[in-house]
Amino acid sequence: MTTFSLGLGGVITAGAALLGVSFAATTPPAAPPAQPNPNCTLRVPANPLTAQGLATPYRLTATDPAQGACHESNANQSAFVQATVIDPATGTLSVYNPLVIDNGSTPAAAPVLPALPAGAVVGIWFGYNGNTLSLAGQTAAGNCVGGIQGGQPFGQFAYCNAPAFFTAANTAEGAGRLAVPPLGTAKDGRPCLTTRDFGLVDQDQSDNVTTEYLVSTQGTIAQKTAKNAAALAGGAMMQPAALLNGSDNLLLDNFEDPALGCTPWRAPDLADPGSTVTSLALNELQAAKLQASPVALVPLNDPMVTENNQQSRNKANLYRAGVDQPALGATANGDPAAYCANLATVGTQRIVLDRPFTSVAASPQNGQTLFDFLTQRLAASLTNLGCQQAASTPTATPTASASATAVPTATPTPTPTAIPTAIPTAMPTATSSGRPTAMPTSSAAPTTGSTPKPSAGRCTPAQLLADPGFEAGTASPWKATPFVIDNSGGEAPHSGTWDAWLDGYLLPQTDSVSQQVTIPAGCKASLSFWLHVNSATPSSTADTLTVAAGSTTLATYSDRDSADGYQHKTLDLSALAGRTVRLTFTGVEANGSSRVSFVLDDTALNVS
Repeated sequence: MTTFSLGLGGVITAGAALLGVSFAATTPPAAPPAQPNPNCTLRVPANPLTAQGLATPYRLTATDPAQGACHESNANQSAFVQATVIDPATGTLSVYNPLVIDNGSTPAAAPVLPALPAGAVVGIWFGYNGNTLSLAGQTAAGNCVGGIQGGQPFGQFAYCNAPAFFTAANTAEGAGRLAVPPLGTAKDGRPCLTTRDFGLVDQDQSDNVTTEYLVSTQGTIAQKTAKNAAALAGGAMMQPAALLNGSDNLLLDNFEDPALGCTPWRAPDLADPGSTVTSLALNELQAAKLQASPVALVPLNDPMVTENNQQSRNKANLYRAGVDQPALGATANGDPAAYCANLATVGTQRIVLDRPFTSVAASPQNGQTLFDFLTQRLAASLTNLGCQQAASTPTATPTASASATAVPTATPTPTPTAIPTAIPTAMPTATSSGRPTAMPTSSAAPTTGSTPKPSAGRCTPAQLLADPGFEAGTASPWKATPFVIDNSGGEAPHSGTWDAWLDGYLLPQTDSVSQQVTIPAGCKASLSFWLHVNSATPSSTADTLTVAAGSTTLATYSDRDSADGYQHKTLDLSALAGRTVRLTFTGVEANGSSRVSFVLDDTALNVS
């Protein structure tokens, strides 16, 4: 018997919990322990690469019973298995999700015996919602790999016979028997994402699977099929949602693709005739074929491929072989600095570009938009990879993490409301140093200038700004650069649901919001607003927010004004009475090496 362990040394950091733990959607029938045993063992059945082996449930048990029991129905301990099958003669692909049950239990419904074609090549992949999953049983018969033999494990990932599967699939593709479908074009005008796009990946890409299981109210498990769903629901036995295992693959197929109008590659489900499902293997085949440069490949600083916190080329190559990535070489060399730079620049650019769509879409974290989820996930990834860019992220450990208790929507439907009207047509391009040269501009960008407009008479007290709290949800009557008028929740408003969020991109960027106003002659005038400065470098003065009336600068704020919440500001504009001026707030994120957000709300121009 060979045993592999899957985990990060028995410890889950806050960032690792965000990035590697599944977005499972159920809770166990009974309340779980406050800290459920994160270390479980999954027993591989006999002949795992055959039809009978696929239909034999994998059994979950505690690696160390003294730490507590392990239950598949507990979303913090759930393990998942996914197989993808190819017929080398025809290139036909299919998917089968073997069942996982508690050791000593029986399934809620017997697994379906799949019909495999003659000569079928089967690949199997594992994902886990806890920390360390050990594989026991017939691992040798399945050609299973969980890390370097005798060394530390990958993490929440392992595979059986994956290299043989990808060899067969790539051979069939090269011979014209297997056609990899095109990616399609996303709503942003760019190619749809893949699991090797820096706009999607995190600290440990291509881990975990898209398998879903059904769990009964008694805690027993069944394959997710139409027949099982009907049987369990009819008997009032099924929990409200399926168990899910998440990471880049689930995030892509169940959340990003629907938000961007893309369609994931699906293949027939051998357990559920007439239906199709996604899989890790399908995602990786498509990414290998179609992802444009720069291509995200497992880097040497990925925590899953290090040994004793040291880079390991052997371990990185073993991991890459399991997800159809090239071995380390002159070009695909796993350079951590290059991976970090692309994640911070190319990844950020795509996330920002897609904000009109992801800010109104569901995410794996219940109650959090997809845009906010991706932004916080990126910040945690840079930190956990030890990237230099991580110092510029305001929150290395997000306050709203994608925990195993999150309740995802299997196919979220974005609500097309409050989408900014000015969407950039081009994103910044990275220079040789990895820094972008420009951010998008908008025809709605404000202009400055003043027009004398003398007047006379008594002053009638009034508040002169239209939509002072930005609650209209559109730039008008303000003029603003793209994405400034915001209700994503990434930066909370002072009141209401909308604010003006300038900068915060981790890129060189200038944002502005302005409104023209006439100040009656003979009036005292006071401009007030609530300002929240959120800076990763509060001792710096590099990033600024300038408040101007026409060509006159009224005040300048910087990183040093960073605070936990909003601060009330008041500026005297009495000297401008009798003039028509454009009030402009201009935020400058200077060089992208530090992240800063300037957030405005509840403005007012009071005259008396």
